[in-house]
Amino acid sequence: MNLSEIQNLLGADAESLLTHVSKTISKDMIMPAGNDFVDRAFGLSNRNPQVLRSLQSIYGTGRLANTGYVSILPVDQGIEHTAGASFAPNPEYFDPENIVKLAVEGGCNAVASTFGVLASCSRKYAHKIPFIVKINHNELLTYPNKFDQISYGSVEEAWNMGASAIGATIYFGSEESSRQIMEVAQAFERAHELGMATILWCYLRNNDFKKDGIDYHTASDITAQANHLGVTIQADIIKQKLPTNNGGFNAIKFGKTHPKVYSELTTDHPIDLTRYQVANCYMGKIGLINSGGESKGASDLAEAVSTAVINKRAGGHGLISGRKAFQKPMNEGIQLLNAIQDVYLNDQITLA
Repeated sequence: MNLSEIQNLLGADAESLLTHVSKTISKDMIMPAGNDFVDRAFGLSNRNPQVLRSLQSIYGTGRLANTGYVSILPVDQGIEHTAGASFAPNPEYFDPENIVKLAVEGGCNAVASTFGVLASCSRKYAHKIPFIVKINHNELLTYPNKFDQISYGSVEEAWNMGASAIGATIYFGSEESSRQIMEVAQAFERAHELGMATILWCYLRNNDFKKDGIDYHTASDITAQANHLGVTIQADIIKQKLPTNNGGFNAIKFGKTHPKVYSELTTDHPIDLTRYQVANCYMGKIGLINSGGESKGASDLAEAVSTAVINKRAGGHGLISGRKAFQKPMNEGIQLLNAIQDVYLNDQITLA
């Protein structure tokens, strides 16, 4: 897509999203993406040469190869959301090979999925597209439902199937989060020892994060702190939901914050809210990728492009979009993934 087509999809929000100049945290303070991003961000770090190679394989694959941006297909929803809820809209994705095919044909940098999905076709595809093995999950078959992240396999198992990276989720704010932080930190340490990169799903989960009818699970201030905890345990890439509001710490009355977070470092503009998430990823030295969210049908393409524009202009590194792509025919899923990638390939869409 060219810029005019992107503007048409953005509709009434086009001018606001494409011309906004962030006056909160200057773009000059953010490490920008680029073909040498791995060198600049990790070249002097403690990551060993094997990890650098794995990171470069992710940043160097697909339509966005060597731009510093990534487009990742995540399909692990079958465990938590149930396979029926996830794949009934398009049953061909009950076959795990089609998940990897969508990522390859969609020009993605990598595919993120479960041990079972990636193991089932690892010999055929592990050398063709980087594998990100999601090592822990919540599941909703337990009755009554509970919300926890438990390991489904070992780091060594992921390495043996040729993975370039492991992925994990922590439910920050949950009763189980302390245990999850320790488990994932240990897994990330082992992954780095074996030469794999690490990606953390930094999600919030606590019923008390909903206050007076407002859901603060996507508040900029709290999600940004989750990001900061994620980079603390040495995640190489952070996955976070796009912020939709702010002021969670003050509304829920917990934790610590500072008035300047709201008066100077953020505004209500979605790019500024996301810029604060990027700032908490060591000013962009650890790439922020935002999730694509659920599929809503006809509006999926416009929503995906809007999220990509916000993420890119804020200083993020891409999208990790699953349901919007795999819950429709494969050719339409490929078109949606390519549309996201076109935003990052367009030189006219720059840091705000």
